[in-house]
Amino acid sequence: MEELLGKLEWINDPRQSWKIKHKMMDVIIIVLLSTIGDCDDWEEIQTFAVYNEEVFRKYLELPNGIPSKDTIRRVMGVVDPEALQAFQLQWNEMLNTEEGEKLKKIINIDGKTMRDSGNKHQNPLHVVSAWSKEDGICFGQKAVGTKENEIVAIPKLLQTLNIKEQVITIDAIGTQTEVAKQIIIQKGDYVLAVKGNQPTLHRDIIDYFADEGLTKIVRQSGHYKCTVEKARGQIEKREYYQTDDIGWMFGKAVWKKLSSIGMVEKTVEKDGKTTIERRYFISSLPPDIGLFERAVRGHWAIESMHWHLDVTFREDFNATLDKQAALNLNIIRKFSLSILKLLDIGRKNASLKLKRKAVSWNPLRFLNEVMSL
Repeated sequence: MEELLGKLEWINDPRQSWKIKHKMMDVIIIVLLSTIGDCDDWEEIQTFAVYNEEVFRKYLELPNGIPSKDTIRRVMGVVDPEALQAFQLQWNEMLNTEEGEKLKKIINIDGKTMRDSGNKHQNPLHVVSAWSKEDGICFGQKAVGTKENEIVAIPKLLQTLNIKEQVITIDAIGTQTEVAKQIIIQKGDYVLAVKGNQPTLHRDIIDYFADEGLTKIVRQSGHYKCTVEKARGQIEKREYYQTDDIGWMFGKAVWKKLSSIGMVEKTVEKDGKTTIERRYFISSLPPDIGLFERAVRGHWAIESMHWHLDVTFREDFNATLDKQAALNLNIIRKFSLSILKLLDIGRKNASLKLKRKAVSWNPLRFLNEVMSL
């Protein structure tokens, strides 16, 4: 980690050299380590660094001491997010597990709005991220103005990723013919949710799986799986169907390498009431019900990352209006998330929130451990 952080020295600093009092690398590392240490805004970051200056001086030059909160914010507003993301990707490559050698990785793409980054004069920042459940890391992100612009951001994000032989999952907003085409061009596969924004496709798949005779054939073919779980005081039954019987589909040729369609029927029983929810998908994968289940269930892993950003890092309460600084903080938080997962505080199954607290209580010990990862 210490060697990797040293490479931040090479990030281009656009500030006028004769006005620089605090090195950009020092500021970035202060923000990163303070974020790990349970700090969620600029004032907390500065205060944490001031009270732990001796610890920070073990790793940083700090020629003019700890910068003020305003200086930290301004510097993070001029750091190139692409450079910071490239640095994050170097860390990801170091962490890359062997899971990908055993089975296809599921890469989830989804967006999240940073609610307090907007006001009456500007929309809040919306960040589209690519998340790997197997590695527990974010492979990349793109910022857009609103959720509707995800359609524009997703292809740009895909271009930054190595998705060869991996499975990309995207919610219905990303189910676009050009997105499917790009995934295949980049030698990946897709499992894309289908909803009302593709009305003809949606209706065709609904009608297919509404036919009891056809679903019976799918079950008999072996491309069916049923799971039953008890969770939150309710019983959840999930039935997965996948078929390559798509020769009848009108317009299927516009979806690059479309090979199968699928449905998940979720039945929930609670307090004597039963509710049924059905979700529909298209995929470039041939029928493989185990992989289809992993892709569908695995997509919601990115919601876990979003939950941590909101709850563990209180991202929605950070009122940073500078969009570039807000995006850089988002990247730092995701980087911190992967570091905290590796950090051992001596307590089994400790939550990430508790790990942040532990770092704040004993920064000398735990920041040393972080730097030695």
